[in-house]
Amino acid sequence: MNVRFIKAASDELDGAIRYYDGQRPGLGEEFRTEVDAALDRIEFWPNAWSRASNEARVCKTKRFPFGVVYCSDEDEIVVIAVMHLHRRPGYWKKRMRDLDP
Repeated sequence: MNVRFIKAASDELDGAIRYYDGQRPGLGEEFRTEVDAALDRIEFWPNAWSRASNEARVCKTKRFPFGVVYCSDEDEIVVIAVMHLHRRPGYWKKRMRDLDP
């Protein structure tokens, strides 16, 4: 299955990696590994995670307070946000309007 990040989600991921690297060298890579593990779980069980909206689901990382918000169909997973779970819930919903049909 193809995994595609929208630009805003990719920017969030990069920003979080930079933030964690600033906290401790190498921690950003550990965060990236956690996000990759969440993506692996999503690919294996795309419909298993909690609904965040009618179209989107969220898979939480295990070690960091982040969730991967995504939409999926049989061919593709589109990552809408890599969101901090304790800040601005729902901010990513406006991004749903920009998805390709």
